[in-house]
Amino acid sequence: MAVILPLLLAVLAALTGPVLAHGGLANYTVGETWYRGFDPNSPASEQDGQPWMVQRRWDSIDPIFSVDDKYLACNKPGTPPTSVIPIQAGEDINAIYYYWLHPVGPMTAWLAWCGEAGDCNGVDVNAVEWFKIWEAGLIEGPNLAEGVWYQKRFQKWDGTPDVWPVTIPASLRPGAYMIRHEILSIHVENKPQFYPQCAHLNISGTGTAFPPKEFMKKFPGGYAADDPSININIYSPKFDHTANYTIPGGPIWEG
Repeated sequence: MAVILPLLLAVLAALTGPVLAHGGLANYTVGETWYRGFDPNSPASEQDGQPWMVQRRWDSIDPIFSVDDKYLACNKPGTPPTSVIPIQAGEDINAIYYYWLHPVGPMTAWLAWCGEAGDCNGVDVNAVEWFKIWEAGLIEGPNLAEGVWYQKRFQKWDGTPDVWPVTIPASLRPGAYMIRHEILSIHVENKPQFYPQCAHLNISGTGTAFPPKEFMKKFPGGYAADDPSININIYSPKFDHTANYTIPGGPIWEG
């Protein structure tokens, strides 16, 4: 069931209390239809089990700091939703953030097939295999610290939502999937901050393609703690003339 979350209330919430620290994925849109995600600033009792909930529950805007954290896949506690987002392969799904304050680091989007059962509710998010379908990082120099990242371009300060569009590969075979959006903020020296959220999809279409094993990752397990793109000090003099950044997690599967 589509639900529009009033923008005014979301913006007011964004300006109060500890919310100023970070941010998170609030809603999704497909075409003109809006789907509501979990709001950690509202009582869970008013959201759990609701027929409109399409997103796995996440209880805090605080980041995940470790690549080995079991909640790296879909945030904490990751409780399954009640509903799903219907979408056709080849369509865009837009992730809606009502505020995002960090400007530095990559953004990635992932899918995981939930198997022949056709239902993602019983899937172990740590055991399922994820494949990357979208990424964006450093757009232009002069270096990592002073350059323009997609994460900064994604921000809006005019009162309108921050919108992150991702296209479902047109050739993907239909089925039940989870989509995982992750923002990795690297603005603090050697202290990466992961912000993942997951929603359930019912992908339709006539495609037959599916990524091979080399594209698959598990979370945790998909990142290494010593990955120089994750454990990084972007302010180090060695990056003063570096405008190249490798987004972690391997290549995109484009279908």
